[in-house]
Amino acid sequence: MKLCILSDSHDNRELLAAAVRDAKARGAVAALHCGDVVAANTLSVFKKLEMPAHVIYGNNTGDLYTLSRMAHESGNLIHFYGQDAGITLHGRSIFLVHYPHYARALACTGEWDMVCCGHDHRAAISTVDNIRGGQTWLVNPGTVGGVGKPPTYILGDLEEMTFEILPVPG
Repeated sequence: MKLCILSDSHDNRELLAAAVRDAKARGAVAALHCGDVVAANTLSVFKKLEMPAHVIYGNNTGDLYTLSRMAHESGNLIHFYGQDAGITLHGRSIFLVHYPHYARALACTGEWDMVCCGHDHRAAISTVDNIRGGQTWLVNPGTVGGVGKPPTYILGDLEEMTFEILPVPG
């Protein structure tokens, strides 16, 4: 199962849509958004492009009421969790949190196969040694909105547990 992993769109629907289209063309079937969506209508990109999305809010929250309402509309593809989320996709345990320091701490627990974060707009992929004697993937897609850095996202493959930082096509 391939994923489009995003963060920090900051209402830039054009770049968000470009990233989702590119990831979909590469085989992605779902998206993870690690926060800073801001305006709820930014999420309409996922519905328009028919991409299910798992979303948390980050520190630039915008209208949380409308985000929550959108997630509960009939036929919507948005799964909105609030400030963080622990989910299972393709048999993999995944945690979404906006802040990198929390992400690193959660990765250390060994309870997750992958922890995804955003906030600092710095794309990075690494593994963290955890207290269970294994390693956990720590994935930060940077800023899909291109805020202060070039716009990026990560294409992840949960079958192979491989990840690639990609520029958003422009």
